[in-house]
Amino acid sequence: MRYTDIAIVGGGLAGSTTAAMLGRAGISAILIDPHPVYPPDFRVEKLSGSEQVERFRKTGIAGAALQAATHDGENWIARFGYLLDKRPSQQYGILYDALVNAIRAQISGDIESIFSKVISISAGPERQKLVLSNGDEISARLVVLANGLNVGLRHQLGIERRIVSACHSISLGFDLVPVGRTTFDFPAMTYFSERPSDRIPYLSLFPIGSRMRANLFTYRQIDDPWLQQMRRAPAQTLKASLPRLGRITGEFEIAGDIKMRPADLYVSTGHRQPGMVLVGDAFETSCPVTGTGTDKVFTDVERLCNVHIPNWLATDGMDETKIAAFYDDPVKSACDAWSRAKAYSFRSVSIDNSLYWKAQRWARFVAWFCEGTLRQLRTPPGQEPRSRTQSSSSLSSPA
Repeated sequence: MRYTDIAIVGGGLAGSTTAAMLGRAGISAILIDPHPVYPPDFRVEKLSGSEQVERFRKTGIAGAALQAATHDGENWIARFGYLLDKRPSQQYGILYDALVNAIRAQISGDIESIFSKVISISAGPERQKLVLSNGDEISARLVVLANGLNVGLRHQLGIERRIVSACHSISLGFDLVPVGRTTFDFPAMTYFSERPSDRIPYLSLFPIGSRMRANLFTYRQIDDPWLQQMRRAPAQTLKASLPRLGRITGEFEIAGDIKMRPADLYVSTGHRQPGMVLVGDAFETSCPVTGTGTDKVFTDVERLCNVHIPNWLATDGMDETKIAAFYDDPVKSACDAWSRAKAYSFRSVSIDNSLYWKAQRWARFVAWFCEGTLRQLRTPPGQEPRSRTQSSSSLSSPA
């Protein structure tokens, strides 16, 4: 039997960040995950926006981890084949496994890692017992369940998940390659859907090293024939769905495999139990279209490690009252509610044909155009990094 204060189950983004933060705080912990090196997995492929990066920085490990990422510095906003704005950008492109492994490199040597699976957990208000597939047993004051979508352990504990929106969205990942030239003109770009009927909210293009990575999102069912067309003829299918994209990108091809990941929105029930806390996707999923998943992870882990775990360890026991303080944390609750609301509003503004959402689409388009024009006017002559590839004077395309 090994004894520790915190047992972390799962070594993905949430679990590895928790281990790194606890190690920095000098808190005894054991990280349990089957993989010594986290394997390739199609999940987060960039950190975007100053707020998201700031949430990461609150963990105390962002500086070192982001050295493995690619900062693009500027993101072009485009729709209908027109370039609307060139925004200063805080986007960092990095594949999920590279991000997790960079965070793992920041875990203190005082944190023990066990490369095995947890096969059972016995929880209570004092200590928790974990049995591993390699025969080890661990006694911990608190178990942090950070094992993502795996439900086996949660079912043992009477924790269920309730699906609130099945196949809410589907994410696709691939490399975009310019034809007839070595690089694209843009450092990064977000290209918004031209027609609600295409059920595509946007295409995000961003560099990872020397590659131009594409994340395409769609609101479709997993058996939709369009997905098979993307696998068989990806470049042709993308050009048909976003026919004026080429005005900005120039001619392109799609290289390598097409990664696809459907996302269900679900919430946990029965999770308020003594001695155990769920973080990240283990607690509640988010829609990848909104990009709020990493916000939720970093918020969960920062509040847990900087606020709640130090408070809990200061007194005996780990009863349900203590655990409830984390789930009721106002910062965490606000982040969860914001992510949840954004999942539905983004879907509606992308594909809903009611008068209200049509007006919202046009309002966003006009706002981007105005912001881009003002940014150009504020830029001193001769300091414009690139000229617009298309005139933005025409707004006659259908919303």
